[in-house]
Amino acid sequence: MTPALPDILRGNFLSLAIPAPPESQGEFMAGRVGVIALLSLLAAQEVERGTAARVWENAAIAAVLADAAEAYGVQYAGVAEITAADLSLAALDAANAALRRGLIALHEAVEAARDLPRHRAIVALYGEMAQARRLDLPPLPAR
Repeated sequence: MTPALPDILRGNFLSLAIPAPPESQGEFMAGRVGVIALLSLLAAQEVERGTAARVWENAAIAAVLADAAEAYGVQYAGVAEITAADLSLAALDAANAALRRGLIALHEAVEAARDLPRHRAIVALYGEMAQARRLDLPPLPAR
C-alpha cells in the first residue's frame, strides 16, 4: 500500500499531538521528530508537484492505450470515461489506478505479441512516470 498524502499528514499530526511516554524521550524522540520532519518535507514536494504529475501521467497512459486500441483492436476499460474534470488527488489516483491496470494488460499483450517497439515505448513511459513522481531526499547532516 502506498499511503496517500492526507494519511501521511494525519499520521504526522497524531505523532505530534499524542504525548510520548517519559521512557521514550531523548534519542528516541529526536529520531521520531526527524522522521516526522522528513515525511513533512516529502509531503510538501508531493503537494507542489503531485497534481501536475498525475494529470500528465494519466494523459500519457491514456494516449498509449488509445494508440494500442487501434493497433490491437482492443478497448481498455474505462479509458474513454477518464477526464481531468476533478483534480483532487483522490480522483486523479482513482483514474490512474484504472489506467495503470489497462497499461499492465496492454504490456502483457505486447510482450506476448513480441512487439518490441511498443514494449520499448511502454518501458520508456514507466521511466518517465517514475521521474515525474520523484521525491528528493535532503542531504544527510554532517556528523
